[in-house]
Amino acid sequence: MKFQNFYTRTIGTSFLVLFALTAVGFAQLGKQTRSSAPTTVVEPRPVGSQSDKKVAVALGSNLYCAGYVQRAPVNTANKIVGAVNEQDGHIFAQDDYLYISMGAGKGVQVGDKFAVVRPRGRVETKWTKKDGNLGFYVQEVGSVEVVRVKNEVSVVRVKMSCDNLMLGDLVEPFQARTAPEFVNRPGLDIFSEPNGKAGGRIFMARDGQELLGREQIVYIDLGAEDNVKAGDYLTVFRPLGKGNIFTKVLDESVSARDDSYQSNTYRGGKFSNQAARKTGETARGRVETTAEAKEGRPAIRKIVGEIVILNVKEKTATALITRTAQEIHTGDYVELQ
Repeated sequence: MKFQNFYTRTIGTSFLVLFALTAVGFAQLGKQTRSSAPTTVVEPRPVGSQSDKKVAVALGSNLYCAGYVQRAPVNTANKIVGAVNEQDGHIFAQDDYLYISMGAGKGVQVGDKFAVVRPRGRVETKWTKKDGNLGFYVQEVGSVEVVRVKNEVSVVRVKMSCDNLMLGDLVEPFQARTAPEFVNRPGLDIFSEPNGKAGGRIFMARDGQELLGREQIVYIDLGAEDNVKAGDYLTVFRPLGKGNIFTKVLDESVSARDDSYQSNTYRGGKFSNQAARKTGETARGRVETTAEAKEGRPAIRKIVGEIVILNVKEKTATALITRTAQEIHTGDYVELQ
C-alpha cells in the first residue's frame, strides 16, 4: 500500500512537471509563430565542409556533364566507331572499351583524354530577346582515355559516363574545368530591387526539365558578348504582372456572378471578394476582382533563387542553381549581382 501511494504521488508529480514544460513550449512556439517572416533565404554550408577547407560549388556530373549551347560549328571529324563488346549491345558506360576514329596518323598517344559529346540540335526559344539563334545544344555524355594506339583507330577506356555512350558520339580534346569555390555569402534577399546590371532569361534546363530546384543545371541567354564569366552569381526572379505563371487564372472561390446563392442583391455572398460593394443602403458598388485589384500598381518582381555561372559561350552560359526561395521555371529572368 505504501509503495502504491509513493508510485501514485510520483506519477502525479511527473505529470504536473510534464504539463508545465509543455505549456512553456507552446508559449515559446506561439511567440515564434507571431514573429515577422524572414526576408532572406540562407542555405547551409555543403555537407562535410569546414571553414578552412575549400569546397567547389559543382562537382562530378554538374561540372563535366552540364552541357552547353555554342554558336561556333561543332567539330564532327572524330567519333566513336566501335566497341570491343558491340556484339552484346549498342550502349556503353564506364570501364567499357571503345574504338575512336583517331590513330597514330593524327598524333594520338596513350594516356590522351577526350571528351565525348552529342550535338542535339539548334536551340530555338521564345525565352530570349536575342535573335533567337543562340547556337547548338551540345550534350556532354562522358570522357575516355586512350589505352592503345593503332594506325587509323585507337582503343579507349570510358573513364566517366554521364549518359549511355553510343557509336557515332563525337570526341574532342578533354579540357579540365575549375568550378567556382563555395564562399559564405549574404542571405538571398527576396525583396531586393533591380540593380541595372546585365539581365537575361533561363531559356532551357538540362534534360528538358521545366520545374527546377537546387543543384540543377540551366542555360541562360547571357554569354561572352554580355561580359559575364564563370563564377558570376545571378539573381533569378519573375515579374508578378497581372496574373501568375499559369496561362489560365482560376476564378475566385465564390463568384459574384453565381446565381442561387444568398440573394440577387447580395449575390456571391456579402463576404465574397467578388460581391458588389455596398453603396448607401444598396449593394450596387463596383464588383472587385483579383485582376482588377492589380490594375495600376507599379512593377513588382518576385525573387525565386540564385545561380552561379559554370561555363560561358558566345551568346549563352551554363549555370548551376545554388539557392531557391521556391521552384524555378524555364522562362524566369536573371540579373547579374
